[in-house]
Amino acid sequence: MLRNVAAVMLDGVHPFELAVVCEVFGIDRSDEGLPVYDFAVVSAEGPRLGTHVPGLTFSTPYGLERLAEADLVAVPAGDGFETRDFPPELLQALREAAGRGTRVLSVCSGVFALGAAGLLDDRRCAAHWRHADNLARRYPRARVEPDVLYVDEDPVITSAGTAAGIDACLHLVRKEQGPEVANRIARRMVVPPHRDGGQAQFIERPLPRNRCDTVGEVLVWMERHLDEEVTVEQLAARAHMSPRTFARRFQQETGTTPYRWILRQRVLLAQRLLEGTDETTDAIAGRTGFGNAASLRHQFVRTLGTTPQAYRRTFRGPGAQEPETAA
Repeated sequence: MLRNVAAVMLDGVHPFELAVVCEVFGIDRSDEGLPVYDFAVVSAEGPRLGTHVPGLTFSTPYGLERLAEADLVAVPAGDGFETRDFPPELLQALREAAGRGTRVLSVCSGVFALGAAGLLDDRRCAAHWRHADNLARRYPRARVEPDVLYVDEDPVITSAGTAAGIDACLHLVRKEQGPEVANRIARRMVVPPHRDGGQAQFIERPLPRNRCDTVGEVLVWMERHLDEEVTVEQLAARAHMSPRTFARRFQQETGTTPYRWILRQRVLLAQRLLEGTDETTDAIAGRTGFGNAASLRHQFVRTLGTTPQAYRRTFRGPGAQEPETAA
């Protein structure tokens, strides 16, 4: 059972990510019949630590020895975690905790501490999309999944960004103490007990135009005609190249194929229309070249891990409804 929780601070700790763990596990909600956790904030680098907020410091009487009794050890994010060295005593404590079956959970860049302890070796793990490539380079044995909100590879649980830390904590509560407890804690926090989709829906992927020396004009044309079906042969003719040469140049300058490029641009346009207009999904499908709502939904789920309707609710609020189709 999950009864004893310790959150580990290092110098430069991010207060919000630390507060995520404190909010889920550190508040006494026994008046509502919810479980009370034996919770402590632990320092890995002395009794007083700085944060990335100027003038804000934290202190705690607990050191790493407190981890020995924990059922869950959480490592929140901190400044420079992507490049810093971690205290050997902390890394050993994390290894020992995982070795005896204690769960170890990271929030955002806290995952780098887990990587330094060897806990990501041959395991799937989540990382904030801005840190995913760096994490994979620094710990090549980690199987980084950059599009998900969290990964549960018991006893190691990793989460992507700040809000994904809430998702991971509530997931663990749900797993250990059931959906009713997790839902009631989520209701107190005024957050969804579970979110659809992954972090792909939050990532912006602008095209690096400065590298597109020979196909740049064709890219501009393609962006203006996303609602039209085009072939490589037609695009090659616009670029005054053979289809084979055009496909090779396109791959060299954009890093992808014409089909994948236009598909991604169509999804991006659909995202903007869902965020900023009241158009129906059928109308958006027509404007973006998908043809119909079913095709739009299929590509949306495949690319972003969520539906157009759920995406609209996420970025326009829970009151956003699908507009009625004109008769």
